[in-house]
Amino acid sequence: MKHNPGFLKLVDAARARVKECTVAQAKTMLDRGEAVHFLDVREDHEFAKDHAKGARHLGKGIIERDVETLIPNKDEAILLYCGGGYRSVLAADALHQMGYSNVVSMDGGIKSWRDAGYPMER
Repeated sequence: MKHNPGFLKLVDAARARVKECTVAQAKTMLDRGEAVHFLDVREDHEFAKDHAKGARHLGKGIIERDVETLIPNKDEAILLYCGGGYRSVLAADALHQMGYSNVVSMDGGIKSWRDAGYPMER
């Protein structure tokens, strides 16, 4: 997908403020059983098609509205992913601005997760 320059500029600015990890680092974290909220921030129809095994859905369009209900403790670890790692960076930045202190965006998103052959579910 070709992204527009204004969107990429926004993502690059957010990327400078948030933590990112590789899909391998994310998988290791999950395999170790680390206490982390693993959230898919893609659109409803994308999540319904398939998603990383164990992920919960909280779309980017509503994450700021609903995250405090789902995760009231702002110090808990949150691992976000989207399709390619752009929307999750923006969502991570928004959560950081809301006071969440331990948010990480998975670089490469579900595409890299799939490419690595990691478990998926519907």
